[in-house]
Amino acid sequence: MIRIGHGFDVHAFTEGRPLIIGGLTIPHEKGLAGHSDADVLLHTIADAILGALALGDIGKFFPDTDDAFKDMDSKVLLGEVVRKMNEERYEIGNVDAVIMAEAPKFRPHIDAMRESVASILKTQVSNVNIKATTTEKLGFVGRAEGITSEAVVLLTKMEEY
Repeated sequence: MIRIGHGFDVHAFTEGRPLIIGGLTIPHEKGLAGHSDADVLLHTIADAILGALALGDIGKFFPDTDDAFKDMDSKVLLGEVVRKMNEERYEIGNVDAVIMAEAPKFRPHIDAMRESVASILKTQVSNVNIKATTTEKLGFVGRAEGITSEAVVLLTKMEEY
């Protein structure tokens, strides 16, 4: 059995925080605002997995009203979602994600992001695709006010032994 999920997230730029995307700190003059570390890519993938499992979204499990999750490392958050996925006896078939930003340029970091995400998802790097694009200077992304991300995941039922 297979299940498909879609995830979407957006965070505004802010001063005084590191830019963390895909579990990596990316050199940039601004970071992203958020209750956690604001890793827009990992949040998107987590939401896609939860959606495929029909479990809701990350706000249900990690509400921004709970101080326990303040400045939370999103690798931990995604790891918890992976645990829930495994409890439901599913594993990653593949992930296809896109980061939308005018700056910084993500191409130099994509391979390391794929390795980071694959490690958290407990899957092979060949099952994780991450790409980046601009919005041709249109909208809030084009005005460099923030970053958004979308992801689609395919989950497959684990074989019973």
